[in-house]
Amino acid sequence: MTTNSPHITKSSQVLVCIVCSSDSRVWDAFDPVTKKWMRLPEIPTDQDIFNHSDKKSLAVGSELLVFGREQFGFATWKYSLVEQNWRKCDGMHRPRCLFGSGTLGSIAIVAGGSDQNGNILKSAELYDSSRGSWERLPNMHSPRTLCTGFFIHGKFYVIGGGSSNDSSTYGEEFDIKTKKWRKIDDVCPNVTMAADGHPLVTVVSNELYGVEKLSNMIMKYNKRNYSWEVLGRLPVRADLFHGCGIAFKACGEGLLVVGGERRPLGEAIVLNYWSPKSGVKDGGILDWKVIGVKEHAGAFVYDCAVMGS
Repeated sequence: MTTNSPHITKSSQVLVCIVCSSDSRVWDAFDPVTKKWMRLPEIPTDQDIFNHSDKKSLAVGSELLVFGREQFGFATWKYSLVEQNWRKCDGMHRPRCLFGSGTLGSIAIVAGGSDQNGNILKSAELYDSSRGSWERLPNMHSPRTLCTGFFIHGKFYVIGGGSSNDSSTYGEEFDIKTKKWRKIDDVCPNVTMAADGHPLVTVVSNELYGVEKLSNMIMKYNKRNYSWEVLGRLPVRADLFHGCGIAFKACGEGLLVVGGERRPLGEAIVLNYWSPKSGVKDGGILDWKVIGVKEHAGAFVYDCAVMGS
């Protein structure tokens, strides 16, 4: 692997935010343009309760939202790139964890998940970062948790997860203009049943990419024949912890895979980048570039969000 810079320009204003320690209040951020790391202020919440609860992050606009639990229930903390601090913000109308989410410009949609009593939800909400407020949306057809969300061509999709009626076998599409959901088939990559956790998928230039966790392969969804095509191998192993411990994100015009690896100075977190525009070499070889390394940071990525992508 080489360390050439990918096609991420200053106008992209991309910031990769990660948690690579068991203290989930501590976030580090990497600037792919300047190649510099920075430590964000610590989230001012109770360590024990917050660290031992399910958490979820969401980058929208110039904000990083982190969802977790505190003594009296769910809490949402927001880091502002403009103000460079954390503050507690308004929570959802129906607080939840283990939900699917996606971002489009200054808005984000969350759907499904589980409430504090363990009930699996089919409700959805829209967050507007320009106003800092939540709006209720129509319910999905079926409840689902441990699901994944994303936007393609302005529409929001939820795949994976499951409930008693096995909603993991199909996805759902939400049209923001009509405010309606519809069921869609054959969208999940292989090995994405509820027990397998969140499907690892992301979108670059309105194309959907996914990770086949058992084989450690990158796949692309073919919208013409509704099937998944294998492209090549991941630069890290996803099969060790069923996809946990690595991050698979869109970054600018390419794919970002963040994971741990053993290096001469010990374990480190490595940021690997591949642009689909570079193509696939013979034998399914993807030209991954190492764009950043955080030495002595362990080998497990607990959370990751890409701001500005």
